[in-house]
Amino acid sequence: MSSTSLIPNSPVISNNISKEQLPQQLFTRREIIPLCNDVLWRIERGAVRTLTWNEDGTFVTLGYWGSGDLIGYPLSKVQPYHIECLTSVEATIVPPHLWHLHINAFLSHIQHSEELLSIVHYKPISVRLWKFLVWLSEKFGRNVEQGKLIDLNVTHQEISEVLNTTRVTVTRLLQQFEEQGIMLRYKRRIILRLPNKLTRK
Repeated sequence: MSSTSLIPNSPVISNNISKEQLPQQLFTRREIIPLCNDVLWRIERGAVRTLTWNEDGTFVTLGYWGSGDLIGYPLSKVQPYHIECLTSVEATIVPPHLWHLHINAFLSHIQHSEELLSIVHYKPISVRLWKFLVWLSEKFGRNVEQGKLIDLNVTHQEISEVLNTTRVTVTRLLQQFEEQGIMLRYKRRIILRLPNKLTRK
């Protein structure tokens, strides 16, 4: 089913339309969410990344987005522009006449984009990687006994694409973080150790 077939275009649609009445769609991991010039998607469940690529085929990650976030081509002027599902995703189509109801989501989108932009300019790369992991933990993390679990399976290659470095460098630095005791691994997930966890014997 195409995205355009889901888009409500009737002039009698009320501005008070409820979430349950808006078209929703399920996507599988690694699926690309369809784009439309006048449609935004609200993520109800799951996680996605927005990305582009340059002339030599190198991917450039533009953002990571989760529950409650608005995504879609109207928020970007980048070409090409893709929305890739990092997990199974449930998303709702938000037509233009309802965008004014989502001011907080628009503000959040801007804030998270600027945070990520500032992170990718940190030096050295070890600080850049750590800042990015903390950013992920704040957006997708949950507290566990050992610290803050990043409840998202992000590959070393994907991390390198965000931080403009190599996969080998990311792997080496993550190993260093483990040796320093500031990071743990659990079932292909990363746990950042909180300060009070680091001092506990």
